Amino acid sequence: MHCHHCSSRRGAGARRSQRGAALIVAMLVFALATALVVAMKGDFDRFFQRSVNLLFDEQAQAYLRGAEDLAAMVLVMDYDEDKAEGLQRDDLQDLWAQKAPSYPLDDIGWMQGQLEDLQGRFNLNALATRVSGGSQTGVENRFTAAQEQFIRLLQALEEPLVSQQEAIAITESISDWLDADTIPSADGAEDDYYYGQTPAYRAANRPMASVSELRAVAYVTPEIYEALRPWVTVWPQTPAKLNIHTAPPMVLRSINADKDLSPLSAEEGLSLAEYREEVGFRDINDFIDNPVFEGRREKMSAIRSQLGQSSSYFLLDATAEVADRNMRLYSVLHRHNRQIDTLIRASGSL
Repeated sequence: MHCHHCSSRRGAGARRSQRGAALIVAMLVFALATALVVAMKGDFDRFFQRSVNLLFDEQAQAYLRGAEDLAAMVLVMDYDEDKAEGLQRDDLQDLWAQKAPSYPLDDIGWMQGQLEDLQGRFNLNALATRVSGGSQTGVENRFTAAQEQFIRLLQALEEPLVSQQEAIAITESISDWLDADTIPSADGAEDDYYYGQTPAYRAANRPMASVSELRAVAYVTPEIYEALRPWVTVWPQTPAKLNIHTAPPMVLRSINADKDLSPLSAEEGLSLAEYREEVGFRDINDFIDNPVFEGRREKMSAIRSQLGQSSSYFLLDATAEVADRNMRLYSVLHRHNRQIDTLIRASGSL
């Protein structure tokens, strides 16, 4: 006999069970939706932050390119002034050499840039030329004027101290790195030396494209590289003359009598720089006539040929801060008459 009351109880229980299952499904759906929303919010936040970062980076890069355009304009103005005055010289009183203030950027940051004359540095590519048969002719005729100058520059470093023999080995190794042959100098290094390194590699046997190549050259320690880096360049790749009006005291110390491998003292280098700032050198003859070179000037014909008064290659060091993010740009600028070409750019975050 069918029990209506029992049937009703079974129906009610089934409905409660269905409602319970539906509630569990709803909770699972809600939990899944919440997890998805949280994940999507995390992805959105990351995407948004990346977009903001990209926007600020692009803004900073645009400002830095503007700094490059401004530097080019200043170099052209300097060329026009020199031409109007009939001068063929670049010195530290020129507009391009003045320390620039920081420029505000629409309340979101600032920008600053500074130009440096690369022809005030020693050009490493000048070491590619060697004296023919130099290793057999004795110390007196062993080195070119550029090699002698670089040997002096290395010894002028204060930390780390570099002995004359170490300076000779480094100088000849750089010459071997640059020249076209694979025959090592008396104290230099060619492929045989570099094959023994881990990992093994070969000498470049071509002009350097970056000062950082020094780190691969025999006997150049990380400490020597860091100490030397501010005073050397590879531009122009066909070396031009050192500008006596812009070379810093450290580089001025590398100028001495031919065949003398000792640098000027720190005091002598500073004396030349102070005289240049207070009085100035009229020309190369006036520079050589300075009391610092007393007793030496008659023996300075080879080094004199390495000296000049004008420059065509400049380094722009520009920094932009946008929304507390710093970006830096290094540009090598070549000036030929009124034309300014950017030869290389290197940029990145600080």
